[in-house]
Amino acid sequence: MSVRTLIATVFTIGLAANVGASTIVPGTADPWLAGMPNGSTASLQDIAPGQSPIEVLLFFVPGQAVTFSATGLTDHCPGGACGFAGPEGDVFEGSTGHVGGAENGIGDLIAPIDSLVGVFLGPGQPNLSPAPGGFLDFSTLASRDFASLSPLLKQPFFIGDGLRNDGLSVQQFIVPAGATRLYLGTMDGFGWWNNSGSFEVTATTAPEPATIVLVGAGLFGAVRRRVRRR
Repeated sequence: MSVRTLIATVFTIGLAANVGASTIVPGTADPWLAGMPNGSTASLQDIAPGQSPIEVLLFFVPGQAVTFSATGLTDHCPGGACGFAGPEGDVFEGSTGHVGGAENGIGDLIAPIDSLVGVFLGPGQPNLSPAPGGFLDFSTLASRDFASLSPLLKQPFFIGDGLRNDGLSVQQFIVPAGATRLYLGTMDGFGWWNNSGSFEVTATTAPEPATIVLVGAGLFGAVRRRVRRR
């Protein structure tokens, strides 16, 4: 194996390790019903599975970075009566918190209304363990202009369109320890049942740098052993 072939192999493995999953997230997707069984309630008026958020069918491991791209329009009123907004949320109506605060073991959140949000869960039903303390606040432009975000398990977080304020730089979301599932929903204060519209979202995992280094080191070692045998 030549050095050129080795580099090409490592590069190919790196590309192959990037995995993506696309899904539709309706405006009715309530994050506080994530991981809850049918018949569960949240946010005063919402019931699973009618207002359950969408689980992303994406393989990931703790410490790995997930990136998102999102398009579409939603509104927290039926038929767009309050004005449709993109994944970044409704800039005219501002931000909101969750009327029930932490609920079903899932923490509180302040984020632009109608924005795309997510929450990582472990394998268990979230209401069987306490919600994380505190909450994330994305009510300002500066708070949404992060390069990387590390939410806790069961801590809802703002995603938006997955880009920084320059509209070009991709944001990274680091998978927390214990996470096995990722759910996507929209932001509202209460009563997602009459929301409208949807987002089309693609979530992608990037290979961990350490993994690529180890693979490269292994291939390099294999080449050295092969050369010595000649």
